[in-house]
Amino acid sequence: ERGTMAPGSTTTTREATAMALLGLLCLQIGAANPLTTSRSISRPLSVRKASPYNLNRLSNGHMGPGQLDRDRDLRILATDSASEVQKTESRRSSKFGPIGKLYQRLFPSGSRKYEAKETVSKEYDAWADDGILQHYWGEHIHLGYYSPEDIKRGYKKKDFIAAKFEFIDKMVEWSGILDLPAGPKKVLDVGCGFGGTSRYLAKNYFQDGEVTGITISPNQIREATKYAKEQEVSNVKFELKDALNMDYPDNSFDVVWGLESGEHMPSKTKYVEEMTRVLKPGGVLVIGTWCQRDSPPIFTERENKELQFLYDEWAHPHFISINTYKKIMRATGKLEKVDSDDWNRYTLPSWRHSIWVGVYDPWIVFRKPWTWRKTLRDGICLERMHRAFDKGLMQYGMMKARKKAE
Repeated sequence: ERGTMAPGSTTTTREATAMALLGLLCLQIGAANPLTTSRSISRPLSVRKASPYNLNRLSNGHMGPGQLDRDRDLRILATDSASEVQKTESRRSSKFGPIGKLYQRLFPSGSRKYEAKETVSKEYDAWADDGILQHYWGEHIHLGYYSPEDIKRGYKKKDFIAAKFEFIDKMVEWSGILDLPAGPKKVLDVGCGFGGTSRYLAKNYFQDGEVTGITISPNQIREATKYAKEQEVSNVKFELKDALNMDYPDNSFDVVWGLESGEHMPSKTKYVEEMTRVLKPGGVLVIGTWCQRDSPPIFTERENKELQFLYDEWAHPHFISINTYKKIMRATGKLEKVDSDDWNRYTLPSWRHSIWVGVYDPWIVFRKPWTWRKTLRDGICLERMHRAFDKGLMQYGMMKARKKAE
């Protein structure tokens, strides 16, 4: 696979067989899933002329599925000359291959379609309870970092968990946090998950400060607090809060950190605005999140369906592009030195590495048979995520900025 296997590297029979079966299943799903079938018929539900008012409400002139009208408070004039925007709906085909028929029977619809923030909370509570995600991903629910040397050697030779720690180190280095004036710092980790990043930052970068992690999952708060006590990390705390409606006073934190939480936010604009509001003047805002590519060129019907699958499988309202994030950040009027990068080249191996840790250690799933359907489906989605990022439909967005002095 491009960018993932070292020249001359060998693959065992077990690995080749497993990947072949997964690939076949993914191909069949491409024909069977109601959101991706080649026989799906899409028709426009609404076509709007791109008046200045409508363009002010769009994050891109052409938008992917599910994105229209999601960020209603966005007031940034789109830079392209779009004349219309379409939403589509799909209907499923009645013609499937044998594996496709089995898939449709087992998984008749999107498994975790976003409906409200409670959808996200419910799913992360379930992950915390079944223990599968923690077993494989450890305390960190985010992708890992793989250097060009790691990729050349073969990504599977790198420790899967160590790659996640390295991602945090690289994000700290890239963000400019280390350039802040010396002294105690208050740090906010927005969407902290099991608190792995919060604890790592508290132990390794802010020993004389305090790190606060927030999430909307009560079960994640429970697990994060438990880990902090076990690891004797006293300068970290975890709170149950909605990232789009935080009750912290303005100018509360020296650093606001958002790592793979923006994906679940129904309004990316409100997400950025709230983080900016609680950031102190001179402080650092840094975001790492999954993004879809820029548009134009307009998304094809196939791309729309692929994106819709990725939305509906893991409770994502929609994605936006890296450049749209930068527009939103600049539109606050309170941020300066706005910069970005695409870290797809460093994170792409994480998707398939996530699959292989399950192939090598499947026993926890066998011991918890009630989880096999979700685990299988997650494996399929991981592979489809890999393919979307590999061909450029998706990007790994890194954004940073400083808050202007008042």
